[in-house]
Amino acid sequence: MKQTVFNLLPPATVAAVVLFWAYGPADFISRPWSIIAAVAVTTAFVLLLEQVHERHKAWRMDLREFCTDLFYMVLGSTAIAWATNTFAEAPLIAAKQALGIQTDWAMHLPFVVQVALVVVLVEIGQYWMHRLMHNNAFLWSTHAPHHHITQLNAMKGAVGNPIELFLISLSVVAIFDLPQAAVFCGFNVLTAVSTFAHANVRADPPRWYAFFFTTIRNHSLHHTALSYEDTRCNYGNSLILLDRLFGTYRDGESAVVGQDDRKRLTIWEQWIFPARPVIAKLTAKRPESTTVVN
Repeated sequence: MKQTVFNLLPPATVAAVVLFWAYGPADFISRPWSIIAAVAVTTAFVLLLEQVHERHKAWRMDLREFCTDLFYMVLGSTAIAWATNTFAEAPLIAAKQALGIQTDWAMHLPFVVQVALVVVLVEIGQYWMHRLMHNNAFLWSTHAPHHHITQLNAMKGAVGNPIELFLISLSVVAIFDLPQAAVFCGFNVLTAVSTFAHANVRADPPRWYAFFFTTIRNHSLHHTALSYEDTRCNYGNSLILLDRLFGTYRDGESAVVGQDDRKRLTIWEQWIFPARPVIAKLTAKRPESTTVVN
């Protein structure tokens, strides 16, 4: 019975998120920070589930992992969110207005369809960006730190190099005229699915859910420590359906995750990871110190 309940929690959480944004208190939903609060509650809920019914003992979170993950959660909702709005969404909105693009029809769609539109638009962008990161040397250097994590937990989806975190956040949602509640609901749904897909929770959702949405089974295989080539599958952060459609889906699961020698990177090492070749060259050119003998 316990396992059955846990298997149903991912789809139940997604349903609860949609119902909340559709019928929740308008005063809260209208606030610009409401999405941050909702994501925090969703993440905290899944973190609690990890303590109750963990998937792998080796993934058990300690204080260092918790503090690191929390740092990235805060970074994502502050600096990364600011950069996305300033350098991507604001220019996109300005271009839309300058070109006279009209999408009023989106405001008249049913709420669930609006949410689905947000989810699909975001995920299509993330899928192709994620796939490109595994096929381009420089982009891989920004994404590799995320694959150096040696355990999966509820907040691990937020961990990575800032360049990657910015690039993976890009979308064209700003082009469409949609109510804030639908946009926030879409992002909250994506967060809920992605959080479960990274979580150390023994939950295997029903087949119909796993056909559309990414689960810990599929995503752990993407993080496998077997080889780099074995990570080139299951790119969908939340929609595994895209991998099924574009031929990159692979069934399976991996309990051992991490890249290279599975060395855990510090925050500093994650941030300078793309610059390692340059740092190595500069270090190699540094003249050796000489000792003067009188």
